[in-house]
Amino acid sequence: MIMKLYAMAALLFWSTSALAQEAEKPKDETFKKAGNIASQPVRDIGLDKDEIPPVLVKAVENPYAPPPSRSCKGLKASLGELNAVLGEDFTVGAKANENRAGKIAEAVGKTIVNSLIPFRGLVREISGAAPQERRLQAAITAGIARRGYLRGVATSKGCKITS
Repeated sequence: MIMKLYAMAALLFWSTSALAQEAEKPKDETFKKAGNIASQPVRDIGLDKDEIPPVLVKAVENPYAPPPSRSCKGLKASLGELNAVLGEDFTVGAKANENRAGKIAEAVGKTIVNSLIPFRGLVREISGAAPQERRLQAAITAGIARRGYLRGVATSKGCKITS
């Protein structure tokens, strides 16, 4: 049992150190990922819940509601709010840049941490963590739909949207 814990700790250390070596991403993003992986068991038992940002709550209510302002400046502001929560939108001609070693390290770290809780799926359902995650994912999907709608409105008006 102790050897198994040492092996898991070594793998976790390796994966988080490999995550830290990702050259393609800013350091704050790498440490954020490592922190999210390490804190997953706390979220699994429902002690730490990811709150849904207000802009996504509004998107869930009606992703295709008319924008508060139809001016280019207002549309850019609405898109900026969504980008702040969702990350930058896809742009035409953007090159996919994936760090394979970092993705492998992230997968290993998640696997190790997620294996610490027996019957993880059942625990997540009982604690409310799984339904909360489904609500968050639905809100993200609604936010992406809202952003696409706003981009379409902005494009039809001739607004220059860069991201």
